[in-house]
Amino acid sequence: MITQGVRITARCEERGGVLILDTGQVIDRGRPRWGTEGHCQGCPAAWCDQDSDCRTPEEIRRLLLAEHGPARLRPTAPEASAVPVLRALREVHDLSLAQARSMADELRTTGLVGTFVETELVAARLRHHSAKATVEQSSD
Repeated sequence: MITQGVRITARCEERGGVLILDTGQVIDRGRPRWGTEGHCQGCPAAWCDQDSDCRTPEEIRRLLLAEHGPARLRPTAPEASAVPVLRALREVHDLSLAQARSMADELRTTGLVGTFVETELVAARLRHHSAKATVEQSSD
């Protein structure tokens, strides 16, 4: 299981105590998931919000990128065949062929940038289709 998360604190609106939020992304059995759990240290306020098969909310992505920096997916072979690359990109992102070609060009030139989990998900699909790729985690 591949996961990346961040813990943040905020002020609880119920009683003004310290609110602890744990949020992140995970690849579980080949599927992307995201979740947020929160609880207050000074009152019974608590919740859990999670989902799968959809895009991670932008707020969670921003928190992960701010905490861990971006990851970059790059092909490890100089010229992978276009067919497995396009197939993998379309499977992960539900893209049209034209959109997948554009993303494949970006992968080949500058690499695809996203959260660690997002890039690892694409890398796993590329590897599944015999297109070698690696994820570089930023040290920012």
